Amino acid sequence: RPPAEAPARHAAPAEPAPAAAPPPVAAAATPTMFVERPLRSGQQIYARGTDLVLLGGVSPGAEVIADGSIHCYGPLRGRAIAGAQGNQAARIVASNFGPELVSIAGVYRTFERGIPEAFAGKPTLVRLSGTDHTLNLEALKLD
Repeated sequence: RPPAEAPARHAAPAEPAPAAAPPPVAAAATPTMFVERPLRSGQQIYARGTDLVLLGGVSPGAEVIADGSIHCYGPLRGRAIAGAQGNQAARIVASNFGPELVSIAGVYRTFERGIPEAFAGKPTLVRLSGTDHTLNLEALKLD
């Protein structure tokens, strides 16, 4: 007698494997904006979503704006606005401080009566501090 055929077995359709969640995509960091030339009166630079590094100076009447921090390695004489979109941790660093106006996250200070002697033409850091977000000038020691 021939062997009995085993009844055909139909495999149940395989359930699709759950789709693996794609790995989170980190927002691409906007590279720091470098400006290698001096900015003249009437010129404006805006570093959208990033820090701004100025290798030349900023003349009176020029304006530099950054959503992050501003670093100026030449004379800073114009207007410097850091944290333009509200970044309270932004800072302004200048090797030769002498601006018309500085601002961080909307808190600003003008120097119509002149720069305080302790900071005029000297390395200076500008940042917000305290719970009341006071705009502070601090001497930088670069030695």
